[in-house]
Amino acid sequence: MLFESATYGRVLTLDGAIQHTENGGFPYTEMIVHLPLGSIPNPKKVLIIGGGIGFTLMEVSRYPTIEKIDIVEIDKMVVDVSRQFFPYLAAGFEDPRVTLHIGDGAAFVKAAQKGYYDAIVVDSSDPIGPSKDLFERPFFEAVAKALRPGGVVCTQAESIWLHMHLIKQIMANCRQVFKGSVSYAWTTVPTYPSGVIGYMLCSTQGPDVDFKNPVNPIDKLTNHVKSKGFGQLKFYNSEIHKAAFILPSFAIKLLE
Repeated sequence: MLFESATYGRVLTLDGAIQHTENGGFPYTEMIVHLPLGSIPNPKKVLIIGGGIGFTLMEVSRYPTIEKIDIVEIDKMVVDVSRQFFPYLAAGFEDPRVTLHIGDGAAFVKAAQKGYYDAIVVDSSDPIGPSKDLFERPFFEAVAKALRPGGVVCTQAESIWLHMHLIKQIMANCRQVFKGSVSYAWTTVPTYPSGVIGYMLCSTQGPDVDFKNPVNPIDKLTNHVKSKGFGQLKFYNSEIHKAAFILPSFAIKLLE
């Protein structure tokens, strides 16, 4: 469903859940991209699972080192709706570095070449229905296989106020699979249930990845942003990157 909100502009929902708003969706998208990509030097090959509206793709495209972006969206209608109603976001599909695949993200990852990607961004909906597989251990094992040593993945990981049982399960799966580092971050999104959303960030064994201290902060690449015509970041900066990993005491205890 697509409708107009006096406060948030155009709003896209899928299965009754808000997926994107013109005036309120940028914190979620900027963080799900720049938390992982800001944590590794010189990312070149990136896979996006979901994100057919194009916002995640636009943020990934900011990095001048990136040579190849694969995006896998299961529902072509999402891409078509974006092209019609959010053309400023869908413009990213025309980037020559981008290949759009319509299909199942889990199957795509399973078939991916071993060690091919520097980073994978899983921009999924909640772990119900078709998205459920994207939160299970077999999927994370396929992701780890598709990443290079020291490669990173960031996946949507629910709200600490509503879904701690799910977050604990996701973290347990990730700790069993990823032999580099595993961290949970969160941010505020006004249109999401409880007003917050979380991210699970993991790295494969190899060069150390310290998610809490960005080594490749996009907010410092101002000349590239201006030259490519990107708008200024509205939410992400290096300080909020670091702050995203500071959790309330109850969450720290439950995720130990």
